[in-house]
Amino acid sequence: MRPVPRTAVSAIVAAGALIALSACSSSGGTSPGPSGTISVVASTNVWGDLARSVGGTAVDVTSIISDPTADPHSYEANAQTELAIAKAAVVIENGGGYDDFVATMVKASGTRATVLDAVSLSGKQPVAGQLNEHVWYDFSSVDKVVTAIAAALTTADPARADQFSANAAALTAQVAGLQQQLAAVKAAHAGAGVAITEPVPVYLLDGAGLVDKTPAAFSAAVEAQTDVPPAVMQATVALLTRHEVAALVYNEQAVGPQTTTVLDAARRAGVPVVPVTETLPPGKTYVTWMSSTIAALASALGA
Repeated sequence: MRPVPRTAVSAIVAAGALIALSACSSSGGTSPGPSGTISVVASTNVWGDLARSVGGTAVDVTSIISDPTADPHSYEANAQTELAIAKAAVVIENGGGYDDFVATMVKASGTRATVLDAVSLSGKQPVAGQLNEHVWYDFSSVDKVVTAIAAALTTADPARADQFSANAAALTAQVAGLQQQLAAVKAAHAGAGVAITEPVPVYLLDGAGLVDKTPAAFSAAVEAQTDVPPAVMQATVALLTRHEVAALVYNEQAVGPQTTTVLDAARRAGVPVVPVTETLPPGKTYVTWMSSTIAALASALGA
C-alpha cells in the first residue's frame, strides 16, 4: 500500500477547523440527503456504486475517489469531502491501509455515522506478513459488504427495510453470476501462469485458478513506489520474453517507467496484456465492470 502523500495529510489538518464548526452546528451522522434521502459517503466509487445499487432512490451517494485516469493513492483530501463525511449517515471505507484518510476525517468530523470497513468485513488476514487490501476483486468479500450496507441503510431508514433487502438480494445474485463467469475461466485455464505489475487483481486471479509468477519484490516495489532492483526487473521481463506466462495483468491507473518497461516487453513478445483499474470506469457499474474484466482475462488466456 502506498502512503498517503503529505499534501493529503496537510489538507486534512487544514480543514479540521472547518469540520469542527460544522460538527458543532449539526447532529453529525443524522443529516438527510436531498429530498430526505440517506447521505452515504464512500472512499471510492466502487463502494459508492454498490451502495447506490442497494439503496436505490433512497440514498444520496458521494464517492470521494472516482477519477478513472488518476492514481487513487495520490488523492488529496479537502474540506468539501470532510463536510460530506460530517453530514453522512453511512460512511464506507476500504480499510486495510488503503484509504486511511477516511478514518482521519471521520475522527476529525465527530460524526456518528455508521462506518463500514470493507477489509474488516471481508475477514481477510495478512499472508506472509502482507495484507492484500484490494478486496473489491474478491466476490465473497463484496457479498459481505453488500449485506452490511443493507443493514446500515435499514438502521438509518427502517421503513424502507424491504426495499434495501430486495435490492441487496438482486445485487448478490448478480455477483453470483460473476462468480460463475470466473469459474468458467478457471475450468478452462486453471494452472496457467500470469504476471502482474501490482497485487490489485490477485483475488480475481486466484479465483480463476491462475498462478502469479511475478517476483514478489517486483510488485512490492511498484506498489511502494520504490526502485525495482535490476536483477528483479530482469527476471520479470524474462517471464514475458520466454513466454513463461500467458498474460500480463497490469494496473493502468498506476503506470510509471518501471511498469512501462514490463508492458513494452510483453507487447514485443506478443504476450496478451489485460488492464485493470482501482475505480469504476465511466459508464460502468460494479457488475458490468467486473464482467468485462473477466471477459478480457478469458480472451487473453485463450489467445
